[in-house]
Amino acid sequence: MTADTTHKVSGDSVEGRYATVLERVAEAAKKAGRRPSDIILCAVTKNADPEQIRTLLRLGHRDFGENRVQVLVQHAAIVEEYLARQKLVPSGRKVCAEDPSLFAESKVNLKPAASLPGGAEGVRWHMIGHLQRNKVRKVVEFTRLIHSVDSLRLAEELQVLALKREAPIEVLLQVNCSGESQKFGCPIPAAIAMAEQICTMINVRLRGLMTMAAEGVSAGQARETFARCRELHEEIARMNFVENAPFNILSMGMSGDFESAIAEGSNIVRVGSAIFGARG
Repeated sequence: MTADTTHKVSGDSVEGRYATVLERVAEAAKKAGRRPSDIILCAVTKNADPEQIRTLLRLGHRDFGENRVQVLVQHAAIVEEYLARQKLVPSGRKVCAEDPSLFAESKVNLKPAASLPGGAEGVRWHMIGHLQRNKVRKVVEFTRLIHSVDSLRLAEELQVLALKREAPIEVLLQVNCSGESQKFGCPIPAAIAMAEQICTMINVRLRGLMTMAAEGVSAGQARETFARCRELHEEIARMNFVENAPFNILSMGMSGDFESAIAEGSNIVRVGSAIFGARG
């Protein structure tokens, strides 16, 4: 949404909050010497109602994330029905399956909806929450990128399913860079070995890393966590054992800390409450 249109909507509306987040993403990117178009804004729909999701679709937004499989399935159905009714593009699981270089070149488009003719980019669903192995089949059906692979057992389950489907599954390795015992994620010391083993799986494509900062910490502390993940990402990239896909994604930063994440190289930020509002 451009500066010419933001004054026409309430700052407390979804449109207003979305415009503000886009502006903050752009400003953080510029401060880091990066292009705003290099950052993908993944709108997390956990607390969103159907009309809020439809609003973002009308604004041209096409990257959405969910923490829970069942809610992802429900929201994906809402999106597919809306796009079919509006005679827009089909669901992202059909359109984007033909794009093996996801995020490799073009990034999210921060232009207003008028600059997205017919919603040509398609919708991409991101699974960002902890994934149980018994939910793998359902999530793969709807999801373009799984951010939360944190064990070899989960990666192996994905490999079995990918071989049956004869289609690759693209994932991120979730790393616990904050060191919190209650957080999911591979410990930092085990991350390189786990990444190397995932890369031996023919149909599981490791695209990068995901992490979360501790809740309620200062911007400086959050940035330290993101810096550790960036350094780990760079180390894995130098090892050159990721051969079957570009290793170019860093998924870091949420509503309270995405600017610090962008400063440390994040190119996917996962933002929910700053767009949709806090749970009532």
